[in-house]
Amino acid sequence: MKNTINIFLGLLAIGFVSCEPEFENPVNEEGFYDSGSANFSNYVAVGNSLTAGYADGALYITGQQNSIPNILAGQFDFVGGGEFSQPLMNDNLGGLLLNGTQIAENRFVLSSSNGENAPVRLEGTPTTEVTNGPTGPFNNMGIPGAKSFHLVAPGYGNAAGVLTGAANPYYARIATSTNATVLADAASQNPSFFSLWIGNNDILSYATSGGVGVDQTGNIDPSTYGPNDITDPNVFASVYSQEVSALSASASGGALINIPNVTSIPYFTTVPTQVVPLDAATAAQLNAQFALYNTQVLPGLVAAGIITQEEADARMLSFSAGQNFPIMTDDDLTDVTQILIAQGLPADTAELLGQLRQVKNDDLIVLPASSVIGTAPNPDIPTNVIGVSVPLGDEFVLTSVEQGRVATASAAYNATIQGIASANDLAFVDARAALNQVAQGGVAYNGGVLTSAFATGGAFSLDGVHPTPRGYAYTANVIIDAINAKYNATIPKVEIGNYATITLANN
Repeated sequence: MKNTINIFLGLLAIGFVSCEPEFENPVNEEGFYDSGSANFSNYVAVGNSLTAGYADGALYITGQQNSIPNILAGQFDFVGGGEFSQPLMNDNLGGLLLNGTQIAENRFVLSSSNGENAPVRLEGTPTTEVTNGPTGPFNNMGIPGAKSFHLVAPGYGNAAGVLTGAANPYYARIATSTNATVLADAASQNPSFFSLWIGNNDILSYATSGGVGVDQTGNIDPSTYGPNDITDPNVFASVYSQEVSALSASASGGALINIPNVTSIPYFTTVPTQVVPLDAATAAQLNAQFALYNTQVLPGLVAAGIITQEEADARMLSFSAGQNFPIMTDDDLTDVTQILIAQGLPADTAELLGQLRQVKNDDLIVLPASSVIGTAPNPDIPTNVIGVSVPLGDEFVLTSVEQGRVATASAAYNATIQGIASANDLAFVDARAALNQVAQGGVAYNGGVLTSAFATGGAFSLDGVHPTPRGYAYTANVIIDAINAKYNATIPKVEIGNYATITLANN
């Protein structure tokens, strides 16, 4: 079957050109703005990729220049803010080298090929070497990939541990020593004001991997966690409290930012669940192919007490002319592979049926699946098509059960963040509510509407997870609103329409 999946057709080339940022509320006279009760002379930002300015699947100079903290620092200039330094990458390619070997991919740009628009990685060899990083200190301590407990982990910046996953290459570039911690390096700068946005990755890696990880709720030893696991809420609360205490020691105030709804970003909302087009003949053929599975195998498993009737109903397969749900492997289902082999089914058939079901409306298919569904994994057998006769891997689907685990952990993290903000008299930024507005109809600005539509909505970059400069500018304004309200300040906001969206070329 020819792959007919093309979610990138018809992208509009809007908002690609960057302009000089302007204020949403321009200065009318000298002294109009006021810092209120806060002191912005030494602002330090701590967090992960959202703080660093990561976009388009990479960290690169233009993204860093349009990071939320850099935008905020520019506005703090009008109320007594000081210099703001960032550990800039060496180029706009975005890749990373470790001892001369590339270990992180270059960034995405939108490319047109054969009349179709799609994200592609920029070609070229990056020039940013992990072992030859810039000298700090740096006000922007956003470390792409960091989870909450990583900020307090000694050795997280040891380049010798990068390839084993024990250390982070972005922190290894700037760590003050091999045994330093992100938190200590940040707190040592004695910030007069700080922002902390951490916790997204404690659930995001589980979600983006299609739930290929473990919900570690109940396990308070993060040293035993895998890279895609969900962090125990008590672990999060403990390290988050430690981080806020350390950053608050010298500060006049700070802003704590909560965790957005990770499943509302384009990475999870771009590919429709009914993504497989079938004509009537092919649908009939598939129904015949799986007839014995529906009418004999599943009832037999129920009768033997191996699965429940509810699970059997969930595993029923049905196809019709038009758009169909792809078939998938679900590791939350009972694995009946060995049972079916024992009953005489060929091993390959038993493996296919072992944890088989169709995607459902309340599942989320991740963005990378768009290049997989409808393809033949073996070109010698073109009739074996992923999503039709070959199941889509579980890593490509975040099921409703897995979404529930993410939502539960996220709610616990956010309760912690809001509680600690209140207890420490700090500004609380409800990024979850603000980004929900973008996802649910969009946010108007002077020039258009910011939405979460992939590539055309203006809010999210080509990785489907991280914002564009325009999306970062919107979030910076949300943070400024919270700071102004908490500290009786009058910091000006920026005009988000004057920030760029996605890029078509390396510039």
